[in-house]
Amino acid sequence: MIDLQIIPFAIISIIMIGSSIMVVKSKEVVHSAFHCVITMMAAAGFYVLLSAQFIAVVQILVYVGAIGVMILFAVMLTTRNQEVE
Repeated sequence: MIDLQIIPFAIISIIMIGSSIMVVKSKEVVHSAFHCVITMMAAAGFYVLLSAQFIAVVQILVYVGAIGVMILFAVMLTTRNQEVE
C-alpha cells in the first residue's frame, strides 16, 4: 500500500520544481521574485512534512517575509530601460 505522506510530498515537489524553473525562465524580474517566494514556501512545506514546524515557521518569517520583501523592494527601486523589444 502506498504511504499517504508521499502524496503531499509529490505535490510540494512539483510546485517547488515548477516555481524554480519559472524563477530562471521569467523575463520579468518581479515575476521571478514572486516565483522565488513560492519556492521558499514549498521548502517550508517540506519542513512541515518532516515534523519540523518551528523551522518551517522560521523559514516563512525570515526567507519569505524578509528576503522576499527585500527582493521586491530592490526590484521596485531600480530603474528600468524603457526600450521595447
